Amino acid sequence: MDELWRIFRTQGGQGEALTRWETLLALTLCGVLMLVVSGVYRFTHKSSSYSQSYVHSLVLMGLITTVIMIVIGSNIARAFSLVGALSIIRFRNAVKETRDVAYIFFAMAIAMACGTRFYVLACMATGILGSMMILLHVLDFAAPVRRAERLLKIQMPSDQDAEAALEPTLLQLFQSYSVISLETARQGLYTQVVYSVLAKPGITGAQVLDAITKVNGNLKVTYNYSAHTDDL
Repeated sequence: MDELWRIFRTQGGQGEALTRWETLLALTLCGVLMLVVSGVYRFTHKSSSYSQSYVHSLVLMGLITTVIMIVIGSNIARAFSLVGALSIIRFRNAVKETRDVAYIFFAMAIAMACGTRFYVLACMATGILGSMMILLHVLDFAAPVRRAERLLKIQMPSDQDAEAALEPTLLQLFQSYSVISLETARQGLYTQVVYSVLAKPGITGAQVLDAITKVNGNLKVTYNYSAHTDDL
């Protein structure tokens, strides 16, 4: 136990190759810390693009990085050889969220610390960075200001001036509105106009649909409750 504690407290940069026990400790500790990192990622992930494969890749990438750092050690020639080998790798899947890239660097930094025998630093960094990510998630820090604008999509007969016909009704229902797009639908039989609207206090979605359908002759009306920046 004393020997294991001595190895654990060893600082990196000493140059000599790792022993079997040091290698085992580095890989085991890295694996445990990668599970912590992936757990933090899963807890703080919000969007629908969550991927179990990505989480597994974080763990595996951390272990691989630790092995690479152990192999390289202080050998400059090996380091340059590794750079040359990695330069031929191409990735086809783009990372969808910026935060996912941050977690990749998070995992790599911890793995590099384990591979260079900075075990205490690896544990401290995992705890501090993981706690910070959880805190940002819980506080919802720097979240965008929630706006009340909604998307309103209306189909109108193509022989009507859509904007002119809808204007009186829109003035009754909304504090403000603006046209986002105007296009033909169903091979030119209808005109679809999309508005960004801000409803007056007390105006419900049912009232909006009822008022609009009286104007457009019961054609399709969509009142989108999601943010107005969503895909049209």
